[in-house]
Amino acid sequence: MQAVMDFEERLTREELEVVRGLDSPSRIQEFLDTVPYSTEEMYRCPLSVLRDRQAHCFDGALFAAAMLRRLGYPPRILELVPNDRDDEHLLAVYRRDGQWGAVGQSNFVGLRFREPLYRTLRELALSYFEQYYNVQREKTLRGYRGPLDLSTLDELNWMVSRDQLEAIAARLDRMRSVPLLKPNMAAVLAPVDARTYRAGLLGANERGLYRPSPTTSPPSGAQEPS
Repeated sequence: MQAVMDFEERLTREELEVVRGLDSPSRIQEFLDTVPYSTEEMYRCPLSVLRDRQAHCFDGALFAAAMLRRLGYPPRILELVPNDRDDEHLLAVYRRDGQWGAVGQSNFVGLRFREPLYRTLRELALSYFEQYYNVQREKTLRGYRGPLDLSTLDELNWMVSRDQLEAIAARLDRMRSVPLLKPNMAAVLAPVDARTYRAGLLGANERGLYRPSPTTSPPSGAQEPS
């Protein structure tokens, strides 16, 4: 737990009070829900998230993993992998009584918290499928990578320094992607209905929305959002 001690030693009294209040996965999620979604092209370590009160999904996953670590959970992250029409999404995952749950930061309402109800990581990843869509209303989730135990990367000082966080992203990129759909399934997906689309973007930061390149072709049956 040396990494946790190093983290806490850097906190002010007020910051330590905030962190001590994050005494459950749901409380960690509640904190992240108050943090504006960052559109900056930079990574923040957990200490920076606490101080800057900004985070995109990568930053939020690392912060959640660090806070879960304080509660005795291994600091694990899981990457959800889309097709080439969307952006990846990162979550902190934890296991309670043999069941998987997740904590996360997202520009989309439905891509955040999951109760620890899922027997496998595949089940957990699939629970995000219907809410994982792009601005063209295409359902884009195709697989997942991980989990990656961040305690194996403590030499990067990832809890308190942003200097080497790119190495975590690179490690994830080298992990095998586990597919969730077969090609014939992906070929016939219906577009997201308009009401679900609007609900998922409630409070979203428009500047942070991934927009597919016009050079990539949408799947058959895809529609423009209304």
